[in-house]
Amino acid sequence: MKRKGGEAVKWYIDKLKELEKTEPVYSVCGDDCAVCPRYVAETEEEHRETAEFWYKVGWRDRIVSTEEISCSGCGSNASCAFGLLPCTREHGVAACAECDSFKCDRIQGMLENSAKSQEICRAACDTEEEFMMIYRSFWEKEKNFKKMLLE
Repeated sequence: MKRKGGEAVKWYIDKLKELEKTEPVYSVCGDDCAVCPRYVAETEEEHRETAEFWYKVGWRDRIVSTEEISCSGCGSNASCAFGLLPCTREHGVAACAECDSFKCDRIQGMLENSAKSQEICRAACDTEEEFMMIYRSFWEKEKNFKKMLLE
């Protein structure tokens, strides 16, 4: 299902300039939801293109429904791929960076998986623009953790 460069999530590429100016919305793991295609998609078409992209880069095993791809932040999800949501609840913190055990083995594992995911995504993208459009969303975790600690 390879498309020509940057067409997989065309609506998102078109919206990049607007998104660059948005204030961050950090997830428990340090992702920036404010620029995540799943979080900012509004229409059925935007959700469909996002679901196709998630499948293309291997983050889903199929093209999922709008309901499944749509996200309104960590609190809206029943689970977390890294098991961080239940952990933050157990420790009584809103985000991992606030935890006394911060940079625990769970966080280290998440960062390692994220790094692997970055290379898989880069390889699956048709263009650097297509890759960079979601870089801020998912691969500035450590930078975001530092910002979260300062707030």
